Amino acid sequence: NSKIKICFMKHRKIEKIIRQEMDKIGGQEVLLPVVIPAELWKKSGRFESVGSELLRFKDRCYRDMVLGMTHEEAVVHLAQSEAKSYLNYPFMVYQIQTKFRDEPRARGGLIRVREFTMKDAYSFHTSQEDLEQYYDQVYKAYENVFERAGLRNTASICSDTGMMGGTKAHEFMLLSPAGEDTIVICEHCGYKANMEVAVSELDKNISAETNLEEVLTENIKTIDDLAKFLNIEKKSTIKAVLYAAEGREKPVAVFIRGDLQVNESKLKNLIKAEIKELTDPYKFGLVEGFIGPDKNVADICDVIFDESLKNEKNMICGANKEDYHLKGFSLERDFGKVNFEEVSKVEMGQKCSFCGEKLTLSRGIEIGNIFQLGSKYTQSMDMSYTATNGKSEIPIMGCYGIGVGRLMACIVEENHDDYGPIWPKSVAPWQVHICILKISDEDVKKAGFDLFNNLKNKY
Repeated sequence: NSKIKICFMKHRKIEKIIRQEMDKIGGQEVLLPVVIPAELWKKSGRFESVGSELLRFKDRCYRDMVLGMTHEEAVVHLAQSEAKSYLNYPFMVYQIQTKFRDEPRARGGLIRVREFTMKDAYSFHTSQEDLEQYYDQVYKAYENVFERAGLRNTASICSDTGMMGGTKAHEFMLLSPAGEDTIVICEHCGYKANMEVAVSELDKNISAETNLEEVLTENIKTIDDLAKFLNIEKKSTIKAVLYAAEGREKPVAVFIRGDLQVNESKLKNLIKAEIKELTDPYKFGLVEGFIGPDKNVADICDVIFDESLKNEKNMICGANKEDYHLKGFSLERDFGKVNFEEVSKVEMGQKCSFCGEKLTLSRGIEIGNIFQLGSKYTQSMDMSYTATNGKSEIPIMGCYGIGVGRLMACIVEENHDDYGPIWPKSVAPWQVHICILKISDEDVKKAGFDLFNNLKNKY
């Protein structure tokens, strides 16, 4: 089938570009198994911590196995028997391999699928400085890959390390309305970050402390209704958002300014647990719609105060009894000193934390990511090497991924017309298309095929 052949040819050309750029920075190609013994994932702790997207099963001998969605455990298992001395470091291995994630909903053609081809690379280092230098090399190599593949509208952004763990990460995005990720951008200073980790500067309320007053607010349970009822701005209120957290008996209560939303990715990273909305606060003695910060709530819940409440005075919050709110609430005076955490979601028009200009939101498709993993996997899996002083040390890692199918889909997204894809020359299935207009004429036909064969033999 010609369509299958064409697709495969484009795929191979993209892989060739990736291989060339990985080889330039010292990568060694390997091939790791798709089916991996679960004992490796149990050793790293991810067999239990990763959710249902990891496909777990038993083989014929009833041993636990997994289908590889990523290969940190497998590559550490390989490297720990090959890199026992500092003389073996640094090094990087990569593969272009099938992955499987048990996604609940496939979408967008090749954008989010369950089985996919991915280039994943893993580097090993003896110092953080060496890791950071190599991380910068991979960063540049990724820029080369996407430029050579014909993408023009890409951006690298700070991102959440997620289930991969580690200390630093970047995502490479194609800016596109078809994207499923939200990117926060400052056009003035160039700040870019995934919504999961983005920060902003908030306009603060300017108000002096007033006396605390209890106000009857019958059946007023939402911030919108409260602001309308009291004729105030939502930023003058304190909102309570409740969650049930995996592994915690107490609910988590987040207090945040009423005009903001909780960024659940930031919250999960902060408390290091999966969360879901608490549906029955009455079970814990909490009055839904009227919850405010007080000592009783702090005894019932694990309480988190968002940075948006820092230095705020004269606020409106729940009185912790049905149909009542408190007016004139000042956190430090009426509750006490607290530690503030940054768990709010950035919104369009808020100020950039670095230059003060307004932020914009864009959509993007993730096509690659890079992580500084540190010793998360090497330490948990007992990998070590003999250092220059003769002592045993734990190496640190970086990992670097590119979705090959996603990259191909992004090329089409950016290069097409009403009739279909317009492939950039670097990944087009053919460089020359020969049309024999009068194929019934044997001389014309022969000339056409001679040209075809000469070009084929030459290139």
